[in-house]
Amino acid sequence: MKHLWAAWRMKYISKAEPEDGCIFCKALAQADSAENLVVARGERTFLILNKFPYTSGHVMVVPFQHADTLDLLDAPTRAEMMELVSRATVVLREIYKSQGFNIGINMGAAAGAGVPGHIHIHIVPRWGGDTNFMSTVGEVRVLPEELAQTYERIKKGWEKNL
Repeated sequence: MKHLWAAWRMKYISKAEPEDGCIFCKALAQADSAENLVVARGERTFLILNKFPYTSGHVMVVPFQHADTLDLLDAPTRAEMMELVSRATVVLREIYKSQGFNIGINMGAAAGAGVPGHIHIHIVPRWGGDTNFMSTVGEVRVLPEELAQTYERIKKGWEKNL
């Protein structure tokens, strides 16, 4: 059954060839858009959509500085990261009516970091009963909107809450 499902996967779910260089540094070097998924920038950090989200609205707060641990960032950068996390929860709660959030850092490859060289904070909106048989039995996720739509909704909500 799994091999049949593999033939029908959406493009973003299938395993892609690893990119050269840091995905966050590359995104930071481009203008903010639905293409690079950068929603907003602070003085030291930025907010970006997760290209492989667990739920609609899954975003990450990333420092401009390419560092793999929190202790390598200065205090103002760490503080701004937390301010963006806080603001993102306000925006996501308004847009998605989320009832809670998973907020976390996977620091290092051993901890499950998908980008182990550039620290980032995940913000995942959650709702009561939001797990279902698709993710539990089918090992797939069902998202109600495409990334471009998520980007536009969050971008608009972010600008509204300035």
